[in-house]
Amino acid sequence: MPASEAAGTSGAPDEAVPAGSEQAPAEGEQKQSEPADPEAAKSSRAGRNLPAALAVGFGLGLSLIAILLFAPRILVGVVAVAIAIATWEVAKRLREADVLVPRIPLLLGGQAMIWLAWPYGAQGVAGAFGLTALVCMAWRLFDHGLAATPRNFLRDTAITVFVLAWIPLLASFAVLMLSEPRGNLRVLTFMILVVCSDVGGYVAGVLFGRHPMVPAISPKKSWEGFGGSLVFCIIGGLLTVTLLLQANSMIGVLLGVAVVLVATCGDLIESQIKRELGIKDMGTLLPGHGGIMDRLDSMLPSAFVSWLVLTALL
Repeated sequence: MPASEAAGTSGAPDEAVPAGSEQAPAEGEQKQSEPADPEAAKSSRAGRNLPAALAVGFGLGLSLIAILLFAPRILVGVVAVAIAIATWEVAKRLREADVLVPRIPLLLGGQAMIWLAWPYGAQGVAGAFGLTALVCMAWRLFDHGLAATPRNFLRDTAITVFVLAWIPLLASFAVLMLSEPRGNLRVLTFMILVVCSDVGGYVAGVLFGRHPMVPAISPKKSWEGFGGSLVFCIIGGLLTVTLLLQANSMIGVLLGVAVVLVATCGDLIESQIKRELGIKDMGTLLPGHGGIMDRLDSMLPSAFVSWLVLTALL
């Protein structure tokens, strides 16, 4: 499980309670130290079922490592499926909030971006992105017929293009990385660094977290957790870039810092979106984690920045 969620990157709309300001429970209200639900006892400090989250996280991680080492091209299909599900989750949540994003062209265009990234590279991704954006605009303009006046057209199309860039466009950089020399090891490096960032944030946040980082967006996220992410990710960058990619260790330091920054921003971006929508998770597909999108929030921007750093410096 990306532990940054457990360490305090949750986007749930619950407000933070300042230390020492706990109120006595009202009459008939159960104390929090005595949860009525047995599942609550298994939950982490972020309200997750930790055993289930760890089992799912380890299972997914080991599967991806095996794919990268023994059949890396399968990863393109894995990314395509994950992006389709994540896009559907976000579109569904937006429609629940009366934001009418065109789901069919969004899904088809996202798939085109992923599958064209392997044979045609960045040109294929850019072409698919531009065409999909235009189709989505036209689709939303006429989705109620030629005689109807569109409602909230500007808002809905702007959010549609945002979703298109947020999910399939950023994910396509993982496929672009895979198509480069030793691409499977580049992708493995970026995935390890995201895990390092998450684990470091969880450990430091749970043990030492005292100072909220951005309480208005994610109340439990602390500066101590961010420091832990930074330390773990720099060490991870040094080891992976040196041992897996056999490159200069300073590239690993730069990559580690860059991944921490964008992974943290990715967490906060999804937290704010979920806060505005009034939801805790984008979906329910993964026990203890939420939806697929809840697991991709830090990985998507990290895929882009990893591609950028490694392409420029290797």
